[in-house]
Amino acid sequence: MVDDPSEALRLLRRQAVRPEGLAQHWRLPLQAHERSQLRGRRLCQDGQEVLLQLPREAPLRPGEWLLPAPGVAQPVAVEVVAADEDLLEIRAATSLALLQAAYHLGNRHVAMEVHADRLLVLDDSVLTDLLVRRGLALRRLRAPFRPEPGAYEPGHAHSHTHGHHDGA
Repeated sequence: MVDDPSEALRLLRRQAVRPEGLAQHWRLPLQAHERSQLRGRRLCQDGQEVLLQLPREAPLRPGEWLLPAPGVAQPVAVEVVAADEDLLEIRAATSLALLQAAYHLGNRHVAMEVHADRLLVLDDSVLTDLLVRRGLALRRLRAPFRPEPGAYEPGHAHSHTHGHHDGA
């Protein structure tokens, strides 16, 4: 890590598409809760330190690009990726049982990744007990977590793809 704060790359802008003409490309793995923190120091995958100074708006999304101010001598862009997290995969014998599980988890304001045949939530022993009592099939796994954005989140757009985990 960089000892001198002035040496950390300051990231001030974000964009949805990969920038053209990159000299360098760093990857910034962030867990779901970290993607809502738009200010502060972060460590990229290969050890490069960056300083986020982004406008306070919607959380970062995997696949989004972070850029320094225009004219910075170092033409580098940082790609946001979803870091692996400890998750519970929830499956049910029927679609109704899965919908009921989603309903009960939603009533508890649990962050959830929704797929046609399964739900993913952060691993939690209290939720495990609730879901087992409801007769649901659970499996622990470590994978990227891309929960549904909140309905009232600024700039809300349903943008992730269901059923596809590329490790990003």
